[in-house]
Amino acid sequence: MTDTQTSSAPESPAGVTYRQLSAVPPLMSEYATAVKDLLPVVGPSRSAKGLPDVGYEVRGVTVDVHQLAAYASATGLRFGSELPLTFPYILSFPLALKIMTHPAFPFTAVGTVHLTNTIEQTRPLTVDDTLDIRVHAENLRRHRKGVLVDLVTEIEVDGTLVWRQVSAFLGKGVKLSSSAPAAVREAEPTNGLSLPTPEEPTAAPTATWRVDRSEITNYANASGDKNPIHVSTLGAKAFGFPTTIAHGMWSAAALLRGVEGTVPTAARYTVEFAKPITLPSTVAYFAHRDGDAWSIQLRKASKLSVLHANARLESL
Repeated sequence: MTDTQTSSAPESPAGVTYRQLSAVPPLMSEYATAVKDLLPVVGPSRSAKGLPDVGYEVRGVTVDVHQLAAYASATGLRFGSELPLTFPYILSFPLALKIMTHPAFPFTAVGTVHLTNTIEQTRPLTVDDTLDIRVHAENLRRHRKGVLVDLVTEIEVDGTLVWRQVSAFLGKGVKLSSSAPAAVREAEPTNGLSLPTPEEPTAAPTATWRVDRSEITNYANASGDKNPIHVSTLGAKAFGFPTTIAHGMWSAAALLRGVEGTVPTAARYTVEFAKPITLPSTVAYFAHRDGDAWSIQLRKASKLSVLHANARLESL
């Protein structure tokens, strides 16, 4: 995919120039680039001293209704004219991965941990909207287990920002370079979390679900995310998992099943990922109303002390 134009918009973060692409690149081609990063000589030499000074932007993106239907089927969310709150993630993720394979990104994309995800929307996006999508990296910081970076996605419709996402990715075991800014090097490490630590529930779950490989394969096909850890037992074992695991953003979408009818028009949705869901599994779903907000958890049904995801849905 070739860049067609570069621009630095007034609302861009300081020092970031957006490169306009003619279309969103295929996700698996970006994964192929990520795998090349691991090869000696071929892959770039990475150093956690800063972030890429470029972002990527695609204008005029339209929704494929067949993809939307497949996504709704795979996640259990409604299929209609309004996009599920989490659906734009799969539209924009190839651009995020393209940032992560940039030579100036501080760690390789392969093996990266998606730690948290926060989405804010001012109104639901619809199948009739034409989307301008842009992604950049910001907020390099120390984490207790490595280095943390935010990938920021913004979606505009007719020049108005409607949907914004901050996805925090962890490079485990990565050390900051001595060339990193002093403010970054000297800051205290963070755990990267913002929600209160949830207590193990004592009440019965709101619902329990069986999650099997076919459901996650359907999500992989709908989203285009066929990372081997999700679709191949051998691939999962190569990265230290006993078997295939569910996508974190499948969990983020599934958490909305029980509260979808109450999602505010202007909403903030924060998800913190914990233990992966190995397949097959039975998960326990807990949803608790707290005023106008929802606190939601996904846990291992047979051992409730194992937390898979912790989330909060609230009005903006």
